Amino acid sequence: MDYVTHLLNCYPVSMLLTAVIWVLCLMPMPDTPLSDVSFADKWMHVAMYLGLCSVVWLEYWLRHQRADKLKLFLLAWLAPVLMSGLIELVQAYCTDGMRSGEWLDFVANATGVTLAVPIGILLAAFRPR
Repeated sequence: MDYVTHLLNCYPVSMLLTAVIWVLCLMPMPDTPLSDVSFADKWMHVAMYLGLCSVVWLEYWLRHQRADKLKLFLLAWLAPVLMSGLIELVQAYCTDGMRSGEWLDFVANATGVTLAVPIGILLAAFRPR
């Protein structure tokens, strides 16, 4: 429980975005004009995870002077990728057909997470000392 409190205190925006992603991914999907556009939902997945992980990197650099490479790997890359896989499994097996888990969604999520890595590296390079 102390680690959850630590995460909420040190990474409040990241935790809020994580909760929003969970809610959005478990809600029934309404039809939109973009429903007919090929791969529009995949681009949304890339954007959601790129945004989330960019904020994780930003909050990390606001609170740390030096990089703990293992912590960064776990917090800013592995945890979001695992979370996205878990969400896809929950969608496939626990939403009674309201949502479907897809491998391409997982790939899009992992792509967004991976695209955030260079952003995090740039944030480290250009942050004030």
